[in-house]
Amino acid sequence: MPSSELKILAAAEAGGRDEDGGEPVSERTLFLMGSKAGGKTSILLRCLDRDEPSKPTLALEYTFGRRARGHNTPKDIAHLWELGGGISLSDLVQIPITTVSIRSLSVILILDLSKPNALWGTMERLLQAAQAQLEKVTSQAQQGQKSKPGAKHQTSVHSDRELISPFPSPLLIIGSKYDLFQEFDSDKRKVVSKTLRFIAHYYAASLIFTSIKSESLMLKTKGFFSHLAFGLDRGKTLSSDPAKPLIIPAGSDSFSQIGSPPTTDVDITSLHAKNPKDLWKKVYERVFPQENTSEQRELKDPAKDPRYSEPQIDAMRAQKDQELDQYKKNAAKSWKGLELET
Repeated sequence: MPSSELKILAAAEAGGRDEDGGEPVSERTLFLMGSKAGGKTSILLRCLDRDEPSKPTLALEYTFGRRARGHNTPKDIAHLWELGGGISLSDLVQIPITTVSIRSLSVILILDLSKPNALWGTMERLLQAAQAQLEKVTSQAQQGQKSKPGAKHQTSVHSDRELISPFPSPLLIIGSKYDLFQEFDSDKRKVVSKTLRFIAHYYAASLIFTSIKSESLMLKTKGFFSHLAFGLDRGKTLSSDPAKPLIIPAGSDSFSQIGSPPTTDVDITSLHAKNPKDLWKKVYERVFPQENTSEQRELKDPAKDPRYSEPQIDAMRAQKDQELDQYKKNAAKSWKGLELET
């Protein structure tokens, strides 16, 4: 078990109190995932007020944030996990999403608005991976004799409650690189904006568009981040105008306000969609055909990623792989021999 997870477990078992046995210490876990090179690290550093250059995330990285509630009071802690590589390393969701972390877990999905042709595929794959792991560990926690059931994500009663499918944990969707996105044709911006509004409302998530080049947008983004990390008020700003950066807290939108998928050259009834979400997907992909991500799906092993190549280590690894393959072949032959003798 990673040392950071041991810290979370120890704090949970100790009742979350500080070292002197005083006031309870709040510990929450945030899991950041999203588009490859979509600005996840830069946004995280700005939200933590860390003045340091961002570096490419290697697979899965851990850090933490602390915040004092007042003078001479214990500091609340936010455990922060960041998944790199876009969808290529989605299997690693099992590390931050555990039976321990789900008690106070929130998910942040950061999507690169400047690359709409990869947006739906990235969003769909990562949310599916995170949701499957959340449901798995929640079931494990409920079945365990000593484990307490994972805290369920509570959503307020909404007029669309029969039509939405709330994500298993609090979810924040951040559209990054708004400075590039705002240069797009207005009709294309409208398609992306309305589609993300639909997705966010469907999952009972909050949605905000941001850019690290805008102090005002980053301040609002930090408000949403701090709400999940430390339980602070996220503010009451609401903006649903597609000509402006979207800022929509969870529960403040509705399907009637969002409207139908924006189509001009296609008959919606001819798309043969299985459900509303599938209809939005088909319309979106008509406007923005999604890039082929088969190569990313196949790249499960970070050791095979050319970005992290080390000639000497890679040569030794190749030799060991060959030895392992030969061992498997020899073992298979010996087992076949035993089967024939019996």
